[in-house]
Formats: sequence, structure tokens, C-alpha cells
Amino acid sequence: MIYGIGTDICDIRRIRASFERHGERFAQKILSEAELAAWRRRSARWPERGVRFLATRFSAKEAFSKAVGLGMRLPMHWRRCEIGNAPSGAPRIVLHGELKTWFEARGLMAHITLSDESDYAVSFCVVERSREGTSA
Repeated sequence: MIYGIGTDICDIRRIRASFERHGERFAQKILSEAELAAWRRRSARWPERGVRFLATRFSAKEAFSKAVGLGMRLPMHWRRCEIGNAPSGAPRIVLHGELKTWFEARGLMAHITLSDESDYAVSFCVVERSREGTSA
């Protein structure tokens, strides 16, 4: 059963401007430790890839926060929601701490897709509740 859906479109130019103003502090605010490591590797080779990485993760986390109905309020937090990859390379949501506990207590499962093109990054998230999940 579908619990919620969320979508987000992000202007990459806005993310670039935020990064230029705040530097690595901006990345540290929105990325988990694993994402930070990936961002640093990409940025070192090609800075524009790093900006796009930030934009897609920002967008994906916004879409997820909408799908679970929390927005950016606790237990949702930028660094507790990580966008990882399945062995196939497909993006997946990896949750940490209180957000993971909250999500699992409701028997939820998330599906995420993200893309970027020219000036925009876009994400779409579907969150399902398993039949075993509680009604919260």
C-alpha cells in the first residue's frame, strides 16, 4: 500500500551559489559521511560533478521527506537520510539513527529515482507500507 509520494526539482545553479557562499560547510550539512566521501572524490576530479552530486542528493532527500510526510522536521534530518546505491547501481535510501527507527516502526519501504540535466536535478520517491507495518 502506498504511504506517500514525493517529488522535487532543484535548480543546480542555486546549489552552486550556496556552495560558493558556504563552501564545504554546505556539503557537510546535507551529506552523510559516506556521501561526503563520494562527493569529495567526484569534486576532486571534476568540480561540476561535485555540484551535480550535491544537487541530486539535495533533491532526493527533499522528495523523500515529502513522501514520508515529515518535511524537514525531526526525526527527518539531512544527514540521517543517505542516498546510496544498490549493487546494480540503482539509487536507494539508507536511513540512520532516529529516522531509521521511526521509518522501520511504521513498516515502510522507499523507492527513489533521481536525475540531472542542464540546470536541474529532479527526484521522485514512493514510500510503501508493508502489510505487517503498524498504523501510525
